[in-house]
Amino acid sequence: MTKSNEAGWNLDNSYAQLPEKLFTRTMPTPAAAPKVVLFNQELAEDLGLNAELLQGEASAGVFVGNDCPEGADPLAQAYAGHQFGYFNRLGDGRAILLGEQITPDGERVDVQLKGAGRTPYSRGGDGRAALGPMLREYIISEAMHALQIPTTRSLAITLTGEDILRETRLPGAVLTRTAASHLRVGTFQFAAQWGSNEELKALADYAIKRHYPQLENEENRYLSLLEEVIKTQAELISKWQLVGFIHGVMNTDNMTISGETIDYGPCAFMDVYSPNTVFSSIDSEGRYAYGNQPVIGGWNLARLAESLLLLIHDEDETALELAQEKISGYMDLYKKNWLNGMRMKLGLFHAEQEDEELINRLLLLMEKYQADYTNTFLALTFTKTDNTALFTSKEFEEWHKLWQDRLGRQTETKAQAEEQMRKANPAVIPRNHRVEEALEAAVEHGDYTVMEKLLEVLSQPYAHTAEQVEYAKLPVSRGPYQTFCGT
Repeated sequence: MTKSNEAGWNLDNSYAQLPEKLFTRTMPTPAAAPKVVLFNQELAEDLGLNAELLQGEASAGVFVGNDCPEGADPLAQAYAGHQFGYFNRLGDGRAILLGEQITPDGERVDVQLKGAGRTPYSRGGDGRAALGPMLREYIISEAMHALQIPTTRSLAITLTGEDILRETRLPGAVLTRTAASHLRVGTFQFAAQWGSNEELKALADYAIKRHYPQLENEENRYLSLLEEVIKTQAELISKWQLVGFIHGVMNTDNMTISGETIDYGPCAFMDVYSPNTVFSSIDSEGRYAYGNQPVIGGWNLARLAESLLLLIHDEDETALELAQEKISGYMDLYKKNWLNGMRMKLGLFHAEQEDEELINRLLLLMEKYQADYTNTFLALTFTKTDNTALFTSKEFEEWHKLWQDRLGRQTETKAQAEEQMRKANPAVIPRNHRVEEALEAAVEHGDYTVMEKLLEVLSQPYAHTAEQVEYAKLPVSRGPYQTFCGT
């Protein structure tokens, strides 16, 4: 067992000071033969951990919960959620929060074990996780971090030494996940539905102190809390759209108060541009399709507003009016963030009234000619339009002239525009076939070199190196692609 002080653990447990209705203390289920197969050295160092020491065999027990670090107070969090529109009482069914690591910079970061065994919220499940979905979360969350999109992160993946039963027998694993916190919209829904007013208030005060301390002296800080979460989510979802990321399961229990992306289940990045793109095997109606994500974000935020009504004002009608006013501004905030991001992707430095029409016209052409989303913007960045159906069309030629005229109306040079586009258009994303290639090598053959190489390439998506060109290529066959939840 690795000593906590040697390993750099500096755990606190502020969440455990909240009303007990919001969590249950529970210990991880011991794993038979833990073995660390992936370790995030950069993240460990940022957390103030001794990365060299924690990569050793002696620390494997920490990352599955066999040996809890000094200062840990393991618990499973309670929350609820609208899952595909239906309200359910939920909670951490296979995840256990060890505590909050206080970093050298004074940040408070949750350390959670995902797949650590049954909890009081498991609802008949085994509380375990399969290796494949945990590896997927590691890849996608680290890619999102590199793309400068707020996200939970992956510190380690550890084999448990035991198989778990899904459709077939699969190797079990635990993901050590870090987050600004695991407070969700669903946490507030739980408190509002099953807690007292005092318990809801304690949760809201905690969220403000932890994430938005500047609000503590506001006249109506609970309304201000709603407003801040609306801002962070409008910005977050715009960033998803700008890189073609599809979350896949935007339930209210998968929307954080901090504004981080969380719970990478049936997620993927879009290749061919289409607002109707869905990868999730369980999203048969397309509720969480790429083009619906901004709207669903607003819907989820309205559920947060409902949960906070009792705190916003004593009079129901006044509380509703105040909350609705804030919610009504969400879509404008989202669109402003998205438009600014799209301007950057096209090398535009200042706003003009016709910009939205110019952008949407390009997107419609990309959809019509089934153009790859990421590579289309790369081609525009480096003026390397090839012989694809999009670039050889008369419609694109007309659009291109409008774009060039628009660029010509700004004082910035062509070189400055290209530099901005390089910073806004990634050279690589986690292409679905590359992710599957890495997962197959690791799960089926125990070969993690394919994944490590992929992670290395994805770690600097705006570098535009020669090595990244190979990883920007599309698969030879582009048939239907599905992802699965992992539970």
